[in-house]
Amino acid sequence: MTAIARQGNRGPQGSKGLAPSTIRIGRRYRPQRLEGDYDAIVIGSGIGGLTTAACLSKMGKKVLVLEQHYTAGGFTHSYSRNGYEWDVGVHYIGDVGSRRSMTRRLYDFITDGQLQWAPMDDNYDRFFFGQERFDVLAGKQAYVESLKARFPGEAAAIDAYMERIAMVGKAINALSVEKLLPAAPARLFKLARKALLPDYLNRTTHEVLSELTDNKMLQAVLTGQWGDSGVAPKQSSFIIHSLIAGHYLHGAYYPVGGASRMAETIIPVIQYSGGEVFTYANVDQILVENGRARGVRMVDGTEINAPVVISNAGVNNTFGRLLPAAVARKQGYPRQLDKVTPSIGHLGLYIGIRESASALGLPKTNFWIYPDVNHEENLAAFAANPDAPFPAVYISFPSAKDPSWESRYPNTATIEIVAPACFELFEKWRDEPWGKRGAAYDDMKQNFTERLLEQLYEKLPQLRGKIDYCELSTPLSTDFFCFYQRGEMYGLNHDPQRFEQDWLRPKTRIGGLYLTGQDILSCGVSSAMFAGLLTATSVLGLRGVGLLREFARS
Repeated sequence: MTAIARQGNRGPQGSKGLAPSTIRIGRRYRPQRLEGDYDAIVIGSGIGGLTTAACLSKMGKKVLVLEQHYTAGGFTHSYSRNGYEWDVGVHYIGDVGSRRSMTRRLYDFITDGQLQWAPMDDNYDRFFFGQERFDVLAGKQAYVESLKARFPGEAAAIDAYMERIAMVGKAINALSVEKLLPAAPARLFKLARKALLPDYLNRTTHEVLSELTDNKMLQAVLTGQWGDSGVAPKQSSFIIHSLIAGHYLHGAYYPVGGASRMAETIIPVIQYSGGEVFTYANVDQILVENGRARGVRMVDGTEINAPVVISNAGVNNTFGRLLPAAVARKQGYPRQLDKVTPSIGHLGLYIGIRESASALGLPKTNFWIYPDVNHEENLAAFAANPDAPFPAVYISFPSAKDPSWESRYPNTATIEIVAPACFELFEKWRDEPWGKRGAAYDDMKQNFTERLLEQLYEKLPQLRGKIDYCELSTPLSTDFFCFYQRGEMYGLNHDPQRFEQDWLRPKTRIGGLYLTGQDILSCGVSSAMFAGLLTATSVLGLRGVGLLREFARS
């Protein structure tokens, strides 16, 4: 990250070094702090890993979570700087307004009901396509009525679209069951599923929508949240599109106290059964003996034994870096990794202002800004020439969304801006140390920062001249802090090929080794959380039924 600050009338001032964040969730790792035998080790403290650990703890298991970063949470962590706080990956969450929803119930289950939610505005997303604007409204009826009012000749297409995303929502249950079955029954189950369910489920989003309507603006509005998966409609699977659309259908919410409250409220559940979440805990290798995982070796050489090892580090890290190469080759994982690709990287601009969100008129609405409706062409143009217009710009106002903000950071406000960016654009600096990548790198970041700020000023001109502090992250930041080696934001690319991979399941081909997180079901905080539940169920075997009953009763 590179920072600029405004001081009086002197304009942007270069930072002499970034002050460390004061937000620390989890306990700092020391070998002497390890306490006895553990039933399971989880590598990575993203929401998938924390959910798996919490669910196992609910069943009496002592679980050790090892996080290489200075704070727990993965992409749900927060950081602070210069009197501000930002969330790096939690911008809004759907399906938590009703305590009866499955999503809300699972959040309550893994936090013992300690995580609270605040609703955003009914108009929670606003799309801009050049000069065109569309406001997305919460609630199925309000959303459909607004679509039909804007596109009066497309009522049949809109109804058919809503039916199709509902069908995918039902089908995801079958996909989840399939991932829990042993390999042979899972193959038979998949054949039956494909025979019984519509063939449009795993075609591209563009193909499915083109069957319903040739109205390009309607297609653009329906896919206006494609940035939530990082895949534009001509490449994305209709599965991921539908999961995102359905997730936000009844509105959007924000965790009270910010994203760090997620890890903060889950960790006590893990600790209740004797487990712990350690930070600064860098795993060097998964230890395998006689074909079974038996624990991990830390970078400091310490070996920690457990009969179960669960990786929340992503499949590329798990099979390409953490697992001994000979073991990975024997089980055919390098060939499997060739069938999937990493998702896109991103630029993240974190902004602080010395006035309150209410005084500045900041909304509880996300902005999605596109040059026009030609998403794929715009992505290609930006990849070829970074001076081309940004293919997408997302703007979030976390201090406006969080009702606890003003009491925690009075008379301040924060804004976050995200834009897609290819790793290749920054790759030549990847071997340079963080914070010391040179003038050319800093100049490029400064250029991007100024351009992103102009996007903000165009929509909210009252903010011009009010920026107190801002800093920009790049895909190299994602690589450095999260170990995603291509700077990917969403794990694997969510194209149709990704959803055909039978090996993306909790149980691996190595005894005692399991996977969890966003590579199991799909990207997104809640999908990664549900993957955590699936993995815990798989680890428990027959006792997994007891876990599901416990969850059902909660």
